[in-house]
Amino acid sequence: MDLRQALTTAREAARHAGETLLSYYTLQYTIQHKSGGNPVTTADIEANTLLQETLLGAFPESGWLSEESADDGKRLRKEWVWIVDPLDGTREFIEGIDEFAVSVALVRGTAPVLAVTFNPAAGSMTHCSLGSGTFLNGEPVRASGRPQLRGATAVTSRSETRRGLFSGLEDVLEIKPTGSIAHKLAEVAGGRADLTVSLAPKNEWDVCAGVLLAEEAGAKVTDLDGRPFSFNQPDTLRNGVIAANPSLFPELFRLVAERRRWRPTVR
Repeated sequence: MDLRQALTTAREAARHAGETLLSYYTLQYTIQHKSGGNPVTTADIEANTLLQETLLGAFPESGWLSEESADDGKRLRKEWVWIVDPLDGTREFIEGIDEFAVSVALVRGTAPVLAVTFNPAAGSMTHCSLGSGTFLNGEPVRASGRPQLRGATAVTSRSETRRGLFSGLEDVLEIKPTGSIAHKLAEVAGGRADLTVSLAPKNEWDVCAGVLLAEEAGAKVTDLDGRPFSFNQPDTLRNGVIAANPSLFPELFRLVAERRRWRPTVR
């Protein structure tokens, strides 16, 4: 596969999908609920269709994994797989909060090789390819260089923050509730936040693009057990995410591990 062409196509597809989302934003649309009570809108479905037709149309030999597509397992036999969330942050989208994103990644084997997130409400596109660094609207960006954890800006899940999962950390971190884990990882990649932690399980489509964006920008990213991510697995669920620059990561990981010992597993 021509990765340069794949990245160009992914950026164009993400932009067009974002324009589709924006055409519905703050307007009336149909909202349904999937298993677990998660909402899905007409905008999610239309953006997913556009991405699938564009990416598989250009690269028909590749596999497909998306939040809004039935997974038939055929992707597991493919060398190249697109891992996509057409609208990460659906709740924020519904509530009119500008913290949602189109998330597109291409995986070879189990490792992402390119990634794009696009927040159409903010007009911010973050992209990268393996070994080439991360870019925001065409300009190179780096993760925060902050040397100490105290006072660091942590973008955290709104729902997890409301549930008190980060209570007691306000004296260490500046907690900033923010929507969409794809958006949060892009914020870390661009140095606009020092770190992000999600204590709740995440699916591959939630984090795949953001993991590569943050890593290419110089951040360290693992699951809650400190394991690096491996994608295109039969079970798509991962046990959360921690992302921060290498100076902050060890202390942050210890802090998260300590909280996990006295809190029940988050679901």
